[in-house]
Amino acid sequence: MNIPKKLFVLEMANNHMGDVNHGIKIINEIGKITKKYPFHFGFKLQYRDLNTFIHKSFKKRNDLKFIKRFSKTKLKENEFKKLIKCMKRNNFIPICTPFDEKSVDKIIKHKFEIIKIASCSFNDWPLIEKISKTNKPIIASTAGATSNEIERVVNFFTNRNKNFALMHCVAEYPTPKNKINLNRLKYLVNKYPDIIIGYSTHEDPQDINIISQAISMGANIFEKHVGLESKKYKLNKYSANLLQVDKWLKKARDAYSKCGPETGVFRKNLNELKSLNSLKRGIFLKKKVKNGTTISKNNLYLAFPPRSNQITAESLSKYSEIKAKKNINKDQALTSKNCKVFNNRKKIEQIIEKTKNILKKSNQFLLGKYDLEISHHYGLEKFYQFGLIMITILNRDYCKKILVLLPGQKHPEQWHNIKEETFHVLYGKIYLKLNGIGKNYSAGSLITIKPKTKHEFSSSKGAAVIEEISTTHVKKDSFYSDRNIMKNMNRKTNISYHWNV
Repeated sequence: MNIPKKLFVLEMANNHMGDVNHGIKIINEIGKITKKYPFHFGFKLQYRDLNTFIHKSFKKRNDLKFIKRFSKTKLKENEFKKLIKCMKRNNFIPICTPFDEKSVDKIIKHKFEIIKIASCSFNDWPLIEKISKTNKPIIASTAGATSNEIERVVNFFTNRNKNFALMHCVAEYPTPKNKINLNRLKYLVNKYPDIIIGYSTHEDPQDINIISQAISMGANIFEKHVGLESKKYKLNKYSANLLQVDKWLKKARDAYSKCGPETGVFRKNLNELKSLNSLKRGIFLKKKVKNGTTISKNNLYLAFPPRSNQITAESLSKYSEIKAKKNINKDQALTSKNCKVFNNRKKIEQIIEKTKNILKKSNQFLLGKYDLEISHHYGLEKFYQFGLIMITILNRDYCKKILVLLPGQKHPEQWHNIKEETFHVLYGKIYLKLNGIGKNYSAGSLITIKPKTKHEFSSSKGAAVIEEISTTHVKKDSFYSDRNIMKNMNRKTNISYHWNV
C-alpha cells in the first residue's frame, strides 16, 4: 500500500496496560468516534523482543522506569494478534513500531501494513537497514535529529526506492507550548516537497488548536497517543481520552475545510466575483467609434459604477487590444456585446520564451535587467512574418543592442537620419538589403550602415542573432518606407525584463 494523506495514527503504546481486554476496549471505543470523520485512520502498537532488547543484567531492575513499564505491560503473541484483529474489524490500518530486529520479523509475520520508526531509532542504522529490506511503507519520526541526519536518512530511503514519510516530533512528554517548534515542520515541508510530512504530537491533549496550525503548514499525517481511563487504569499526561480525540479530529476536519483542496486553490467563487465586479470601474468612450475600429486607449475613460456586462479596468493592460463590433457612441459603456477584447499577454510570453531559447542555443549570456522591445510592424498576428526582438544592453554616447530574428522573420525597410550602426552577425544567417541591394551574411560578418541608408533584413530558415553597435539611439529616429507602419502607433511592445540566460 501507499501511505495515504490525511492519515491519523492513534498510538496505544503501553496504554493497553498489559491488559488485552483493556486494549480491545480502547480500539472499539475510538473506532466509534473515527467513523464520523473523512480521514484515513491507523492504530499503532510497539514491539520489543524483551528477551534480547533489555540487557540480561538489567531485567529485574524495577527501579528503572522504562524497564519496569515494558516488563509490566508485556503481552503474549496471541494477545497482540487479538488487538490486530480488533483494529481490522474497526477499519484501522495496523501500524507498528519495532525497537529491535526481531520485532521487525514479528511485524512481517503479523501482517502490519506500515512500519513506524520511533525518533529514538532514527539513527539506529542496523534497525533501519533491517526495516528497509521489507516491502512495507515507512513513517519515520525525527525528534532530536539534525538537518544533516534527516538528509542522510532521506537519501538512504530514496536510493532504495522506499515509500516513506517523515514526522516532525518533539520527544518531551508532554511538550510545553514554547517547545512545539512548528517552524521545524514548515522547514521539512519546504525542504522535501515530494515527501509526505506529518506531525507526531506529545503536547497536552487538551490543547486541540495546534493541529490547525500544523495542517495549514502542510502536515498530512498526524500521530497522537490515546487511551481510556478507568477505575483500574489512569491515563498519562500526554495521552488523549475519548472526548479529547473527538475534539481533536473535529478541529482537524474544520482546519481542512478552511484550508480548502490542495489543488484548484484558485477555483472561482461566483459570489466573490459578483461582489468584486460591482466595485470595479467600467470603461467608457470619449468619442464615437465605428464598427471594426481598433479603439485607442486615449479614447477611453474609467468611471464607477459599472454597467451590466461592462468591460472593466483590468482589460486596459499594455497587452490588450479592444475592437468595436458595432458603432459605439460617445460616453457609451464598452460591453461584451459592442466590442471584443484581445489579450496578447500569452503571445508576448511565448515570444520571450522563444527568444530565450535562441539566446541559449547561440551561447549569448544575459544576466540582469535589460529593456526588451518587440516590434510587430503589422500587428502581433503577423509578428512571425514581420517583426524583430531587440534587447538594449546600453545606450550612452555609444549603444549596444542584441537583435533576434525568429526563423523566416523579416524586418521591413527603414532608415535612421542620425544613428550610424554596425551589425555583427553572431549566430545564423541573414539576408540584408542596403539601398535595395541584397546580400547574404553568415555568423562573424560585420556590416556598417551609415545614416540615411535604407536597410531591411531577414533570417533564413533558422533563427539569427545580431549584435548592433551604434552611436546613441535617439527616439523618433526610425523611419519606414511603408507609411502604414509609420501610422501604426502600437507597433512596439516595450518591457523591462530581468534576464537570466
